[in-house]
Amino acid sequence: MRTLTLAAVLLTAATAVSAQTRSVYIEDLTWFEIRDAMAAGKTGAIIYAGGTEQNGPHMSLVKHNLIAHHVAGQIAEKLGSALVYPVMPFSPAGDAVEKTGHMRFPGTVSLSSEVYLGVMRQVAQSAVAAGFKQVYLMGDHGGGQAELRLAAEGLDADARRKGARVYYVDLATQSGQQMNAYLKERSIAPGGHAGVAETAQVMALDKDGRHIRRDRYAVSAAGPEPAAGMMADVSPATAEMGRIFLDYKVASAVEQIRKLTAAK
Repeated sequence: MRTLTLAAVLLTAATAVSAQTRSVYIEDLTWFEIRDAMAAGKTGAIIYAGGTEQNGPHMSLVKHNLIAHHVAGQIAEKLGSALVYPVMPFSPAGDAVEKTGHMRFPGTVSLSSEVYLGVMRQVAQSAVAAGFKQVYLMGDHGGGQAELRLAAEGLDADARRKGARVYYVDLATQSGQQMNAYLKERSIAPGGHAGVAETAQVMALDKDGRHIRRDRYAVSAAGPEPAAGMMADVSPATAEMGRIFLDYKVASAVEQIRKLTAAK
C-alpha cells in the first residue's frame, strides 16, 4: 500500500513538472495542465492579436499571425510566468463594404473597431475568469492598437476587484524605433507595410520557404506600388535582420511587462 501511495505521489509530481515543461501555448495543453501550470506560478496570460491581410506579391497573408505566435511564445519563455492564448487572427484592416485599405485585395479579413474591441475584451475576460492574475493585451498589426489599449483600460478596474490586472503592451513604438534606426544606419528604407522590416521577420520564421516569393521581388524593387500592395523595395531584407527585429519586439514587451507588474 505504501508503495502504491508513493507511486501516486510521484506520478502527481511528475505530472505537475511535465505541465510546467510543456508548451507555453494553452492550445497545446489540456485544462488539467493549464491548471497545474497556473498553480506552479504561470499566472500571466498573453493575448496577442495578429491579422490576416495582403502583403503584396512577395509575402503570404500569414505575416502578422506567424510573427505574433513566435513573439508571444518567446515573451512567455522569457518571463517564465505566463501562458499564451491562441493568436487572434483578425484585426481592423479596412472597410469591407467600401473596400478601403487592405480590403481592396482578395484574402484580407477585416473587423470593425467595435467588433475587434468586443472580441479582445471577451478573450481577456475569459482569462480573468480562468484565474489568471495578469492579462497582457498586445497586437502585431498597426490597426487596432487603440482598441487594445481601450479594452485593457476598460477591464482593469473590474479585474482588480477580482484580484487580477489587465494591461496593454505597446509593441509598436519602441521596437519600431529600433528597427528604423537599424535600417537607417544601413541606408535602407523600412517601407512600412510589407516592407523590409516585416519581410525580414517573416524570412526569419519561414523555415520551409512557404511564405516568401523571392521571384516576385522585382515588383517591389521598382518602388512603392499601391496597386500591388507594395510599399518599398524588400530585396535588402535578410533572415538575420529579421531575427534581430523579432528580438527587439520580445525585449520591448518583456521590459514593459516587468515595469507594469513592478508598479502594481
